[in-house]
Amino acid sequence: MSSVPVAGRSRSTVTEVGTNVERLLPSDDARALLELTRDIAAKELEPNVHEAEQTGEFPAAAYRLLGRAGLLSLPFAEEYGGGGQPYEVYLQVVEEIGRAWPSVGVGTSVHSLTATVVAANGSEALKQEWLPRMLGGDWLGAYCLSEPQAGSDVSGIRAAAVRDGEEYVVNGTKQWISNGSCADYYILFARTAPDPKRGLSAFVVPDGIAGMSFGAPEKKMGLACDVTTQVLFDDARIPAAQLIGEEGRGMQVALSALDAGRLGIAAVATGIAQAALECAVQYSKERIQFGSPISDNQGLQFMLADMAADVERSRASYLHAARLKDAGRPFSRQASVAKVTATDAAMRVATDAVQVLGGNGYTREYPVERLFRDAKVTQIFEGTNQIQRMVIARDLLR
Repeated sequence: MSSVPVAGRSRSTVTEVGTNVERLLPSDDARALLELTRDIAAKELEPNVHEAEQTGEFPAAAYRLLGRAGLLSLPFAEEYGGGGQPYEVYLQVVEEIGRAWPSVGVGTSVHSLTATVVAANGSEALKQEWLPRMLGGDWLGAYCLSEPQAGSDVSGIRAAAVRDGEEYVVNGTKQWISNGSCADYYILFARTAPDPKRGLSAFVVPDGIAGMSFGAPEKKMGLACDVTTQVLFDDARIPAAQLIGEEGRGMQVALSALDAGRLGIAAVATGIAQAALECAVQYSKERIQFGSPISDNQGLQFMLADMAADVERSRASYLHAARLKDAGRPFSRQASVAKVTATDAAMRVATDAVQVLGGNGYTREYPVERLFRDAKVTQIFEGTNQIQRMVIARDLLR
C-alpha cells in the first residue's frame, strides 16, 4: 500500500488479492473497510451463496454479520450511529458485497436507501428516534414505492393515507418490495391528497403493525435471496409523528433518494460484472483445447479485454457520481449515467462469461449462469434503463 497526493489530499491505493482491481481510496480507514469487506465476502458470503440461491432462503445471518461489522451504516452521520464515510467508499463496499453475493448487495443498497430518506428529510426528532435503530446493525429496511400499476410512474401511486386525528389510516398494495416480509421497518409512500405530483407523503412504518400483511415471495429469474413480495395495507394505522418531512412532499423525497439508490445498484452491477470477468479469466487459463489453454486464442483475449473495459467503465462512472455527491454538487444525471453504464455492462459481461465457459457456462455448476440471471434485473429496477435515458436526455436538453 502506498499513498499519493490527489486533489490536495492523500489517497490510499490497494490492489485486491486475486483480482485485477486497483482502488484509489480517500483514507487508510477506507482501505481497512475494503479489506474487512473482502475478508467477510470470502469467508462468510461466497461459501453460502450457491446453496442459498438454489433455495431462495432469506440471508438473515449475512445481514446480521454485515450489521455487526458496521457495513450497513457507512455513509451516514456518526451522531446518529452511522460510519461517517464518503459515499464513494460506501459504494465500493457495496460492490464487493455484490461481487460475492448480488442478492445481499441489493438488500444492502435498499437498506441504505431507506435510511437516506429519513436522514435527508426527517425532522430532528424523527432522526433522533429512528436513525440509531436503522443504523445500529440489527434492523433492515424496505422501500415501499412501487405498486402493481405504478412502477417508473410514481405519480400513479394509489395507496392512500387518510388523516384521522393523530394517525393516518392506510389502504393499498405495494409491489416488488425487496426485503418484503423480512424487513424490520418500511419506508412507505402513500397518497395524502389527489394531486398526482403534490399529493404523496412518506412514512416510516415498523414491521408488525396491525393491518399490514405480505404476499407470497415472487418467483424470479435471479436474485432468489432478494426476497420480493407485495406489502398489503388494510386500514393500517400509522402515528402522524412517523410522517417523514412535510405532507405532500413524497414525490420529491422519493425521486431524490432514488438518485442515491441508483448508484447502489450501479455498484452491485459492477460487482456482478467483476465476478463474471474473474471466473472467465480463470477458466480460460485452465481449459485446454487443441493442446493449449483457450486463453492463448487472440479472439478470446479480445473478448476478455472488452469485458475488463466494461467493468472499469462501470466503476469509474459510479465513482464519478459518488464524488460529486460527496462534494455537495448535483449528481442526478451522473447517477442515471452510472446506472445505465454499469447495468448494461453487467449484462454484456455476464453473457460473454457464459460464452467463454461454453457448455459449462450454461450449467449451474459454475457461477456465471447465476450471474447472468442476476444481472438482468439490474437493468429494470430503481428505474428502467429506458427511463434513465429519458432523465439523461432531459437534463442535456433543458
